[in-house]
Amino acid sequence: MPELPADLSRFSLSAIADLVAIQKSPSVENWNPPFCGHSRMQIRRDGSWLHEGSPITRETMVRLFSSILRREADGSYSLVTPVERLTIDVEDAPFVAVEVKNSGAGQSRSLAFRLNTGDLVIAGPDNPLRFAQSHGEPSPYLMVRGGMEALITRPVFYELADCALEDASVPLGLWSNGHFFAMDHLL
Repeated sequence: MPELPADLSRFSLSAIADLVAIQKSPSVENWNPPFCGHSRMQIRRDGSWLHEGSPITRETMVRLFSSILRREADGSYSLVTPVERLTIDVEDAPFVAVEVKNSGAGQSRSLAFRLNTGDLVIAGPDNPLRFAQSHGEPSPYLMVRGGMEALITRPVFYELADCALEDASVPLGLWSNGHFFAMDHLL
């Protein structure tokens, strides 16, 4: 697995796009192995991974497991290899967007996100932003891949809200890669 940046501050958006292009995940959507049971693993809402209730602290292990994670047609999640499929419990979203790199403004804006797994995602038509509410609070999400989303952390959401307020679009929202994501019902 190639080493991904620990933060995006020193990278231009075009450099981030180059890194996104070389990210490779296994083709888990094409694998159809037999079901082998539960992995006894859980992904918490804060992005922490647990095995049998104990935290998985090795970032390389979390990154490896996240690369073989798949969303099933019934909405559940599985860890998939060519020879076995194990279910995994996910409290909210399997990923967390922990940083955003903003380039441009208004319709020319692009937003690149770094996930807790180190993966990079640029918001746009293939990776839309979704702004929901849960328990009266904003719950923003970014589509990552294969029906799986990243919960956007509160500090990153505040950065996005500042950008939306600066743009003052009607309805309130954000552009990224030529696509508009409305968020007016949150603020």
